[in-house]
Amino acid sequence: MAQTDLRKLLANQCEAIGQSSSDFDLNPDVDPPKIKLREAAVLIGLIDGPNGLDLLLTKRSSRLRNHPGQIAFPGGKKDDSDASLQDAAVREAYEEVGLPPASVDIIGTLPPHHTVTGFSVSPVVGLIRAPFLARPEDNEVEEVFFTPWDHVMTPSNYVVQSRQWQGVQRHYYAVPYGPYYIWGATARILRGLADVHGK
Repeated sequence: MAQTDLRKLLANQCEAIGQSSSDFDLNPDVDPPKIKLREAAVLIGLIDGPNGLDLLLTKRSSRLRNHPGQIAFPGGKKDDSDASLQDAAVREAYEEVGLPPASVDIIGTLPPHHTVTGFSVSPVVGLIRAPFLARPEDNEVEEVFFTPWDHVMTPSNYVVQSRQWQGVQRHYYAVPYGPYYIWGATARILRGLADVHGK
């Protein structure tokens, strides 16, 4: 697919998602916390792979206090020094995996995803222009890997599962890929894109 067509398709996907998502979407009986959500951003980074588009993902360090070992987009809290949420996503990707900011062509930003941990996470979609040498940040990232975009854009690859959290059975999306268990907020954000993929 030509780059201009790909940009248009991704931009249309971003625009088609008209409302925010939440960790509570599948849990209507669980009340969201009554707190002010903190702003954060993640990068949905796409790169040309040998068989089509690939999605950049990380496996979080098992030493982290929050979400150890989980699969995630590179990203984090918006700093005062960040001019925008897009800048925050690109900066965090550089700090976490060594992705050069100049290599990211921003396509658009999805509506925020509200997490059970009190964040309003803005997913920023961007094309990575060229291969790069991944440098996982030891304290945060255990592994950097890529998954086929077609895999996570196929709604039938998703399952709804559940587990106990703070004494409540919570349901969530998961989209496993090989040895990687992609679930929670990451899977929910991707599922939103999958639902409008190709429409």
